[in-house]
Amino acid sequence: MSIPTSTSVVESAVIKAPLSHVWHHIKLQDFSSFWSALKSSQFVKGTSDETDVVQWVFKDGTQLEVKQEEHSTINHYITYSIITAKPELSYSSVLSTIRCYAVTSGELEGSTFVEWTGNFSSDADAGVIQDAKFKRRDALADLTKVATKK
Repeated sequence: MSIPTSTSVVESAVIKAPLSHVWHHIKLQDFSSFWSALKSSQFVKGTSDETDVVQWVFKDGTQLEVKQEEHSTINHYITYSIITAKPELSYSSVLSTIRCYAVTSGELEGSTFVEWTGNFSSDADAGVIQDAKFKRRDALADLTKVATKK
């Protein structure tokens, strides 16, 4: 019997760097420049000119093709979905969004608040949600290191 679980995950971080330094890295094809779990991230050739599909190859051998669903340079967010995976995923789908907000006042003024959400199909189990949680935390820590380099 499976354990009932939420099918969403939200992880966030305050990065002590201006929004422009953080947002610059939030391009699906550039994730391997900051996320240490990735071996490579590059556009998939042969897809439609109107569709951005990027292949992420993880150091553990997992390969994902992610499709950019939404992108806003005005509101500083991207939304993407996984369209293929090797090995196959144990769930049907996930839609993820990364949003960046400038911190405009207080002791962290000049920093960036980054939120990375994932909304999974109802067949995702607790292990999938926990894995997504820790992968996002690790990636946000890696993004912090890159964005705060002088």
